[in-house]
Amino acid sequence: MVAIRLPVALFIAFFLSTHSASGSYPRAQNVSWKSTNFKTILTWEPKPSADYSYTVEFYVVGADKQRNPHCIRSLLPVCDLSSSLTDLNAYYTADVLSEPPLGATSDLIEFPHTSSARFCPYKDTDIGRPDFKLKVSEDKKRTTLYVTDPLTALFKDGHQLNIRDIFSHQLEYKVTYRRNKSTGKKIYYFKTNEIELKDLDQGESYCFNVQAYIPSRSIDKQLGELSQTQCSDDNQSIFEVYSVGVIAAAIFLILLLIGLIIAVTVVCCKQRKKALKSAKEGMPLRDV
Repeated sequence: MVAIRLPVALFIAFFLSTHSASGSYPRAQNVSWKSTNFKTILTWEPKPSADYSYTVEFYVVGADKQRNPHCIRSLLPVCDLSSSLTDLNAYYTADVLSEPPLGATSDLIEFPHTSSARFCPYKDTDIGRPDFKLKVSEDKKRTTLYVTDPLTALFKDGHQLNIRDIFSHQLEYKVTYRRNKSTGKKIYYFKTNEIELKDLDQGESYCFNVQAYIPSRSIDKQLGELSQTQCSDDNQSIFEVYSVGVIAAAIFLILLLIGLIIAVTVVCCKQRKKALKSAKEGMPLRDV
């Protein structure tokens, strides 16, 4: 009977010691990738206390694990891996290890860790909004958009790369436009940065949006962020751009704001006069 209890007791002691040691270093949770224009950040929770830190290891399946020097025994729940993921077409996995703080030691051989989902920079990074300039020909028959490729967080030979440097001929731009004050839209796709539109009605004002389009990616990653809206005639009167209802609502809000300011000013003046009057009445009469 004693021989049976001894192994059980040893097992319980081993389990408790292991549980206690690993419990002092909580596992990271919600490990996820956030990437826009190849600015790739690994994030997780929670923020560590003074009792432990985080170390990030990343790797491609079948290859050795690597570490970013800025993400070793870190007290932050983020790690910038933009410059570390050098093979843009590879699929990376990251492990977030919970370890002792810098300078401290532990008896643990293997630290608690949490793995991320796989991430491929070329296929998974989000594409930010592009900028563009708009030019209308003198005869008002043609409108040309000059699109600027968004810059990325990547550099080569001291030169900052843009998204066309990386996606090359796979990069297209989706142009969405409509008549000003109209809800009907037209959509076209172009492979160049200089986009000329000829099928526009002469003298009409049109509004445009542009976004990057990469057809080789999965459907949910094909389109980039939508640009700001630009219209071909910025000299229109306010009555041409906005409906009567919108203008009336704006005037009402302005008048309401002015009324509130006047009301507050009047109340403050009355209270001040009342306070001064009370102060004068409370003063004792001086001897003659």
